[in-house]
Amino acid sequence: MAKRTPLGRTGKGKRGISTLGWALRGAAAGAAGTTALNAVTYLDMVVRGRGSSSTPEQTVEKLAEAAHVPIPGDEQTRQNRVQGLGPMTGLVAGVGVGVVGGLARASGLVSAKPVGILLTGLGAMVAGNGPMTVLGITDPRSWSASSWLSDLVPHLAYGVVVKNTIDAFDRP
Repeated sequence: MAKRTPLGRTGKGKRGISTLGWALRGAAAGAAGTTALNAVTYLDMVVRGRGSSSTPEQTVEKLAEAAHVPIPGDEQTRQNRVQGLGPMTGLVAGVGVGVVGGLARASGLVSAKPVGILLTGLGAMVAGNGPMTVLGITDPRSWSASSWLSDLVPHLAYGVVVKNTIDAFDRP
């Protein structure tokens, strides 16, 4: 029987899905959420006429340097690889946060919708921006209101899609 908590309820889901099953469902939800995040980000770029961020590529460069792992190729080929690896870091973060959400569900946590959306969106923000902040590429304390909005809205869209997708896997 589920137990009510201030954040939602705990207990096994209705379908008896395994932990691995929930991890895979979380990965799918994370992929869907990442697509929503990217769509909202690209829409913002179109509406405001702003360029894409170079921080993912800068993150790849710094991570490769810190790990002493060269990115091979001549100048152009190497740059193309970095441009491909940058967005992949976002995909990995988005799918990874979805997996964490699936594992939370496997452990019996079923959050109230607003709580789940907020926690998932914030988790994605930390997963995406945390490494960039630690590496000194960005400092959220210095962001303008419009920069915060440009980051917060897509991550909330991510949270909405991930929470609703995971919840949909547990409907009767």
